[in-house]
Amino acid sequence: MKGRLAFPCLLLVASLVSASGSFAAPKAKAPPKSEPKTEMQAPPAPAATPPDPNADYAYDAYYRGYYKYAFQEATRRADTGNDPKAMTLLGVIHAGGLGVPLDDNKAFEWYRKASDLGDREAKTELALMYLQGRGTKEDRAEAARLFQQAAEKGNPTAAYNLALLYLDGQTLPKDIAAAAKWFRAAAEQDLPDAQQALAILYKEGTGVPKDLSEAAKWLARAANLRHPPSMTEYAFVLYNGWGVPKDEKAGARWFRLAALYGNPIAQNRLSYILLNGLGGLPKDPGQALAWHLYARARGDTNPALDDIFAALPQDVQNAAEKLVRAWETGGPLPRP
Repeated sequence: MKGRLAFPCLLLVASLVSASGSFAAPKAKAPPKSEPKTEMQAPPAPAATPPDPNADYAYDAYYRGYYKYAFQEATRRADTGNDPKAMTLLGVIHAGGLGVPLDDNKAFEWYRKASDLGDREAKTELALMYLQGRGTKEDRAEAARLFQQAAEKGNPTAAYNLALLYLDGQTLPKDIAAAAKWFRAAAEQDLPDAQQALAILYKEGTGVPKDLSEAAKWLARAANLRHPPSMTEYAFVLYNGWGVPKDEKAGARWFRLAALYGNPIAQNRLSYILLNGLGGLPKDPGQALAWHLYARARGDTNPALDDIFAALPQDVQNAAEKLVRAWETGGPLPRP
């Protein structure tokens, strides 16, 4: 089985507001986890807790789902204190239609105001809007300029997108070494897409010296952040011993985990492993077929496996199809 590493497409990674008022690179799942609250009153404070003069009530309310209160508090701060972080939050709220009607034009204006005051997260969001033509006319050159400014201020999302622009070579002159530099800047702040991209460069020796162990290191970091494509590629690394000691059992475990996280390539590789009883996993043709069917429905085809599974007894095929139907309708996948 061979791994498939490919550069990410020009994927625009939007920033997510953190409770501290800065922005954080996106992880596998983004808060808030609770249902949004639309009432205007402030979120309840813990009993007997004195007011904290340093607390950021607008961002705290945003992350707890009290969008209207977050909007009210951010508006007050933006109007009375010329606060760029509050302006950025107002941009996020308008861009997402959170407690207010979605309005890209208002989002753009708030991001622009905060960007003019030097806020790196606003610069990042403004660059994304220029790149996508949201709330303004598409302007890739302006997007690149803002990404550059925000990346130099340490924003990982801006660094990642700037790297993609250098890699793409259309808006900026193609410069793989510059792309590697900015991928690393984002990777060091644990942006998994950047870690995967940097691993690809090290695997192929493009823009950096070829170094399989360095590629494995970055894939491991991204995999541990539960980034499904990197989990899958790290499974290939371990299973085949690319830059690390060969460990088929560990590789099989990562294929299984990536499959459970929804990666169809991992699902098909897990299918192959279960079909043959490899990597320390028990041989289970029925579950192997179920994973193959599940992966095929998600776009990862494997004609060789199709031919093998077609020869299985009809009762095994029927049981696998029943299991897939259960998964498709919300039934539990096997535990990690």
